Amino acid sequence: MNLIKPEKLKKGDTIGILATAGAVEDKENVFRAQKFFENLGYKVVLSSNVFDEYRYLAGTDEKKVEELHRFFSDPKINAIICMRGGYGAIRLIKKLDYDLIRKNPKIFCGYSDISALSAMILKKSNLMTFWGPLAQSDFGIETPDEFTVNSFFNAVTSNELSYKPAPNKLCRSGEANGILWGGNLATIVSLCGQDFIPEEDFIFFAEDLNESVYKIDKMMTQLINIEQFAKNIKGIVLGDFLDIDNENWLDELFFEIGEKLNIPVIGGFKITHDTEKITLPYGAKAHLSPDGLVLNY
Repeated sequence: MNLIKPEKLKKGDTIGILATAGAVEDKENVFRAQKFFENLGYKVVLSSNVFDEYRYLAGTDEKKVEELHRFFSDPKINAIICMRGGYGAIRLIKKLDYDLIRKNPKIFCGYSDISALSAMILKKSNLMTFWGPLAQSDFGIETPDEFTVNSFFNAVTSNELSYKPAPNKLCRSGEANGILWGGNLATIVSLCGQDFIPEEDFIFFAEDLNESVYKIDKMMTQLINIEQFAKNIKGIVLGDFLDIDNENWLDELFFEIGEKLNIPVIGGFKITHDTEKITLPYGAKAHLSPDGLVLNY
């Protein structure tokens, strides 16, 4: 894959806040996110549907696609940060103009449900995106988390990142190389049936919340049963699986997966729905070892 890398973010650039998934939960958070970036010296534009509500969605699919295309096409917009996750991104993947995205590369950031867009944009447009904070829930809270903010700006202005895992989170030791790919586990599994898995070696990163261990087992099994997934996966990076029913079962499950695939499985990374999170370049070259995750892009 000839990976396309967006330009680094610079002071004075314009950041677009784009609604691609669930409906806004707190309008004040969106305005706070806008003010947060403006106070740092950036210009900010909001998508015209950012406050739209259509059932549980941020407006209609047609409007969301229209605004996504407009944001990528607009040369004045240098970076796109998604307003929130929730649900809705998978409804857009068959409607996107991936050639337009490829021809207008720029920073695109989000997590959770946004994993569907990152996976498909990487596959269809070869554009490196970022798994990272959202406008409403991260930049828009009354006091944005300092670690999360610093990690984001470091990721969108650097060429190399290194993250250390928390201690005692090693499921299966080893080293691996590949592109970094994955995201929210339930969202990635929802793409099954599409052409979404990288054709080259990859290191799979995953997180989720409010899922029982047997459901995590089912989702991982569904992916591993795909020949291309099992062939190309070279390592697993685990973030948080919040509010699960049994931590010991989860550790046992991922140890068994590592044994079955003969790959390293290393947890303890701040890839999470929690407040304190890292930002990851989605599609970058990655090296995984018990010492941590090194990313070059």
